[in-house]
Order: sequence, then structure tokens, then C-alpha cells
Amino acid sequence: MLDDLISRASLEGLAGPRAFRCGEEYLAVGAVGRLRITGDSVAAKVEGTTTYRVELRDDDGALAFDCSCPHAADGYFCKHGVALGLAWLDRPEAERKADAASGRKRRRDPWRDIEQYLSAQPADTLIELLLDVARRDDRLYQSLLLKAERAGGGRGNVARAFRRAIDEATRIHGFVDWREAGTFAGDMQQVAESIAELLRPDTAALLVELTEYAVERLEKSMEQVDDSDGEVGNIVHGLGELHLQACLMAMPDPAALAERLFALETTLPFGVWSFDALTYRNVLGAAGLQRYREVAQTAWRKLKPRDAQDAFDSSRFTITRIMERLAEASGNIEELVAIKSKDLSCGYRYLEIAEIWAKAKQPDKALEWAERGLQAFPERPDNRLRDFLVACYLKRKRNDEALQLTWIQFEEQPALGNYQKLHEVARKLRCWPAQRERALAWVAAAALRGSSHSSHWPRAATPDYSLRMEIALWENDLDAAWQAAQSGPCNRNLLIVLAGKLEPTRPDDAISLYRLVIPPIVEQTNNAAYAEAIILIRRMGGLMKAQRQSAPFGDYLAELRVRYKPKRNFIKLLDGVIRSSGS
Repeated sequence: MLDDLISRASLEGLAGPRAFRCGEEYLAVGAVGRLRITGDSVAAKVEGTTTYRVELRDDDGALAFDCSCPHAADGYFCKHGVALGLAWLDRPEAERKADAASGRKRRRDPWRDIEQYLSAQPADTLIELLLDVARRDDRLYQSLLLKAERAGGGRGNVARAFRRAIDEATRIHGFVDWREAGTFAGDMQQVAESIAELLRPDTAALLVELTEYAVERLEKSMEQVDDSDGEVGNIVHGLGELHLQACLMAMPDPAALAERLFALETTLPFGVWSFDALTYRNVLGAAGLQRYREVAQTAWRKLKPRDAQDAFDSSRFTITRIMERLAEASGNIEELVAIKSKDLSCGYRYLEIAEIWAKAKQPDKALEWAERGLQAFPERPDNRLRDFLVACYLKRKRNDEALQLTWIQFEEQPALGNYQKLHEVARKLRCWPAQRERALAWVAAAALRGSSHSSHWPRAATPDYSLRMEIALWENDLDAAWQAAQSGPCNRNLLIVLAGKLEPTRPDDAISLYRLVIPPIVEQTNNAAYAEAIILIRRMGGLMKAQRQSAPFGDYLAELRVRYKPKRNFIKLLDGVIRSSGS
């Protein structure tokens, strides 16, 4: 039964706090359409950036859902599902009782009733019904028109009809913001679905032509469309897949296809679908692949080597990627390295070549390129390159060099990640205790240097002990973490983590940390901060009640209420805590 599965708590648990709040807003503004209840399911349309179809249902005692939005397509319980669930809970009492009573017997399926009615009608009546709907639904009209022209016209007429439909669907006037993007995508999706009906042996060649045209038009339009939800991009990708299927069916001239594919790959502004040679290798065959390579090499030879001063060039990036994929397909390592060597503008480029040689089981060449990269950019070293060299040195028993490189990283940027790197290398060299002592001394000195040499004004009066606490938490050394918290300022999130870890064995210390972090959170004056503070207050209350400190907790809540009385939204949430605690 849906009544047993849908609750505010279950919806928030499935969707998460942020999506749940968005769902509440959708319900509040009337975005949820009429509920359609069928058996053990409820469905409705929800108005978001476009109109989404949403369904909640009882699936063997679990709440299942479907939504046509991209977020749901990625497997998440979306805000539209939350809105539908809240609408279900928000039904009038009389309707809820009626649904509960009817739930004892199977509800009638309205779609089945409609189907039975339509099946009993004569053809003329059905045609009139469909025409009436088409007059009010432009997408249905467009779909029926394309079907009619396809059925009654020759190839030229069909091609013109589809090109006209693509032009109309992709024509825009000014920028299309996120509120209008769904409508734009919906119009093009209808045309794309009609085009897909051409995937047949007799019309596959036409489909190749039309999908290329549609992708070009759509990608050009995307320059003026806010496609935050990815709906337009999904349509382009679907058209690309359709193009590949049509090519496999029609098998166009390989040389001509290769030239068109290269042009599409190098000129489309977003490159949502890959028109490269490897994607189409089964269509191109040997002759087509050779022609693709010839065209690519002609463009490649025009490029000059890139150095660190050259700005990013998207066309250069595209042709480089094409050449790299061709070299990878041929398995020619020397060719791939030569291509990569045309851009040595940063240390990472050297690393890419070193990794190619390492994968080819030529460690000497890999080491040579990595060391060259480190020497080429002494002022802008790449730590990924350093990490690669550390691994090489360890394999060659060049232990001092490996440890030195790791220490350089830690000294340049004392951070947990670099401390962990140091731990890993020193552990392998069986010298961690001594290196740990040295590293912690460095952390302490860095904290003192940070307070006395801060570039911010006013300068910090005391050191920041956040890194020491972060290290202690990673090492699960709660005593050291607590000592850091008592020594001076620490990152608030780290204090909350420490409090959580202290709750089981040192509740009083955990309570003192919660008391410390709650005020600055509330003082941020926004609803997200208030919600975070309430969570911590509840955790603190649970600890105090377990310590038989209910009265002091009540006093604490009263103090908060007086102190933050002007913050009305926070007080509403705090009053909920007071009511639930009986204070």
C-alpha cells in the first residue's frame, strides 16, 4: 500500500535534504498536476524546466519511482518524485479515506477503460479524435505531418520535409534560458523520433544525410541554449548513435564518408558525439580509414610545436586527439610519442609520454622523459610527475631520491594528502617513525609561521591547528586531535568530525565541541546553516540526556532562544527541538 510507503521521512531519506526542499517548493507553487491513481501506483505531471511525467508505485513492499527527468535517468530519486509524494500526502481527508477504502479491492485502470472505449469506435471517429488533438498539440501535428509526407512523397520531398522540420525545431531567437530549454528540447525530440523511423534499408542513406544535418543544426543552436539538464545534449548523442546505425545499414562511399566525418569532428562547437575514425571503423573499412588518416595528417602538418607561452586552442586540441587515437589504434608507440612531443607546454605533457613508455614496458625511456619534465619546469613542477618519479626511484632502489622528492612536496604544501604520501614512501623504506616525528615538527613550525607571517590583515594572533587535527583524525589519534582542538583555532568541520568520534567514549568533550561550533554556524544567517546547527543541537541533546543532563540541555536551548531571537527561521527550527525534548 502506498500509504504505508510514502511519508515525509521516507521521501527525504530517498532524495536527500536538498532535493526534498526543492520538492516542497514545487508542491507549494502548484507544479504538481492531477494525480492519476491506478492500482498500487500514483502518477502525475510535474512542471519543472519542462513537463515531467512522474510515477510512484508499490514494488513488492518497496517504494519504486519513475521520472522523465535526467536526474532520475542517472538513478537518483529526484525532486519531482518528492513533489508527487508530498502531493499524495497532501490529498484532502475525504479523498484519503475513499482511497483507503478502495484500496481493499483492486482499483480500475483508467487506461484500460480508455483502450476498451477506443477499440469499440469506428475508424472515422478515431480519425476525428486524433485530428482534434493534433489541432491543439503542435508536436503531434508535426509528427503526423512527417508521417503523411513520408507516405505520399518521393525521396526528395521526404528529405525537404524533414529538413524543414529540423530547421523549425532548431530555430531560436536570442538566448534560450533554462526555463525554456525543456520546450526547445521537446520539440527537437519529437523530430528526432520521427527521423528514427527512417532506419530501414530503403531509407538508411537518407537517414545518414538527415542525422548529419540535424547534429550540425543542434550543436550550432546549443551555443545559445542553457542546457543545464543535458536534455539537448542527450538528443545530439541519440542522433549520433542513429547516424552510426544508418551508416552500418547504408554503407556509404568510405572515402566521402571519411571526409565528412573529419569535418564534423573538427568543426562542431561541442563535439557531443564522436565522429572519429575509430567510432566508425566498421563502416569506413581499410579505404575509409586511410582517407581519414590522410585528411587528418594534412591538418596536423600545419600545426607548429606548442610551448608554455601558447594559449589553449580548441582546434589544435581536436586534431591532436584525432591523431593520438589513430596512433593508438595502429599500436605505433613511436608515432604516438611524436604526436605528444608536439606539445611540451607543461610538466604533465612529459608525464603523459613517460606513462606511454612505461605501459610499453620501456622503463628507461619512461624515466628519461619524467626527469626531463621535472628539469623543464623547475618553477612550475607537476606533483603528478613527481609521484611518477618517486615510484620509478623506489623500483630502482634510489631510495634517498624518492624520499627527498616526497619531502619537497610536503614542505611546499603541508597538507594531509602530502603527509599521506610521505607516510607511504617512508613506510616502504621502513623509516616512518623518524620521518613522522620530523613531519609533525614541520607542521607545528608551519602553524607558527602562518600566524606571524600571514598575508591577511589583521594577522592571526594564534596559530591554526587544523592540519595537526586533520592528521590526528586520519591516524585515529583522538588524544592528539583533542590536544590540537585545545591548542588554538581549528577548522569547524574538523571539530564536528572530532566531536562525532568522541561521542561514544568521551561525551563531555564532544558536548563541549558542539557548544563551540554551533554559534558561528547560526551566525551565518541562512537556512542551510540553521538546519546544520539544529542537527548538531539534537546530537548534543542526545548526549546530554544520556548523561542525565536534561535540565542543563533545557537551559541551553533557552539561552539559544534568547540569544538568537531575531533569527526567526532558526527559532522555528529550535522550537521544534524544544517541543520534541519536552524542555
